[in-house]
Amino acid sequence: MPHTVTLPWKVSSLLLAALPLNAVAADQWIVATDLWGNTNYQTLQLDVQGTQLTGTLDGDRVSGTLRDRDVRFTATGSDGQVYHFNGRIDDARMQGQSDQPDTNNRAVRAQHAFSAWRVPARTGTSAQRHVFTPVDYANTFSADRAPVLVIHPGDWVRTKTLDSGGVDEHGVTRALFGNPQVGPFFVVGAEPGDTLAITLTSLKLNRDYADSLDGVVGRLKTPRIAAETTGLGKPVRWELDRVRGMARPKDASGALRQFEVPVKPMLGGLAVAPGFGYPPFSTGDTADFGGNMDFNAVVEGNTVYLPVQQPGALLYLGDGHALQGDGETTQWALETSLDVEVRVALVKRQSIATPRVESPTQIMTLGQAGSSDDALRVATSGMLQWLRQGYGLSLSEATQVLGVAVQYHVANLAGRSVGVAAKLDKAVLRTLPAPGATPPD
Repeated sequence: MPHTVTLPWKVSSLLLAALPLNAVAADQWIVATDLWGNTNYQTLQLDVQGTQLTGTLDGDRVSGTLRDRDVRFTATGSDGQVYHFNGRIDDARMQGQSDQPDTNNRAVRAQHAFSAWRVPARTGTSAQRHVFTPVDYANTFSADRAPVLVIHPGDWVRTKTLDSGGVDEHGVTRALFGNPQVGPFFVVGAEPGDTLAITLTSLKLNRDYADSLDGVVGRLKTPRIAAETTGLGKPVRWELDRVRGMARPKDASGALRQFEVPVKPMLGGLAVAPGFGYPPFSTGDTADFGGNMDFNAVVEGNTVYLPVQQPGALLYLGDGHALQGDGETTQWALETSLDVEVRVALVKRQSIATPRVESPTQIMTLGQAGSSDDALRVATSGMLQWLRQGYGLSLSEATQVLGVAVQYHVANLAGRSVGVAAKLDKAVLRTLPAPGATPPD
């Protein structure tokens, strides 16, 4: 069971605007409206005074009544359009019908079924540590999967991940291959337009082997290498020495007989749910919400920032690696299961265009696209946004900083998309305005 702790928390620069622990109203609901077979999720805040209701629905003003279990309320949008909801409350559930403007003709009304669940209120004022044991796993990043746990900004979650094939720390297959994920975790108060900050407080190996392949991914093959590597792509078992923190190919002979490398556990998968209008994404895919990023900077001690696109963010994590070189060039890294602990924070009303990673010494933005050129563009755009948004630079000033200091690293070559990271050393940025400064007009 979760227990309450009070511990000091050193926040990074981007967390300065994080949501206070008591900033979320107790009576919060997540409304799911069926719009012609597509579910639209919204955050409903309700204040009940006698039989009168007031509040907001995704920020729009709400008023209505609650008599016994019958609830009626109307949301008025900033454009003057009204949305009527009539339903019934049964403990922590609500369901009924809504009357809304037709999406193609605002003069016409359309009827849609809706349901809602009440978000549990925080039981105290301190952050909590949650220990979560998964019983099933996700092979898609989706807003439609029910949350496995409700957490609050500032909370820790400790859990276990499978390897990319669905195998646990005991060598038992628990899920379908293809990077099965733990989650999603619902983060109270997270809304589209916010940024979720996930600090990887602990990533530990929990078994003594990892699986990989020999060979080279297709993007790296010249015609000659393609011809020479037709017989490769075979499994390679690696031994993990958890005491010494080293990995070596099992039963290696020849030149690799004494070969070993230090491990550096990482998460290949980290994502929030994609926004309304998008289908579920395979856990092998990437996008602006994160995904199968396979970026070897997603390690213990670093913080990953992802743009919230659904109420509660809906955080997924998985695909443990004991070690991975840049790009995951053999198609698999050292795939293994991990013991994971993360701490989650929320940056309200700050939207980012692409995933970010912050280490003690660097800031990084990740571009993910179908080609390396496009990935470079996305990573560069993301870094320019960070310099302008976080350090108060003009576009001209930001380009000058990039021109003398940016570093580019290949993050991922093994997936359906290419990942490229843009990096800046914090030492270079030490004379800039304090993080969080307002950009000049």
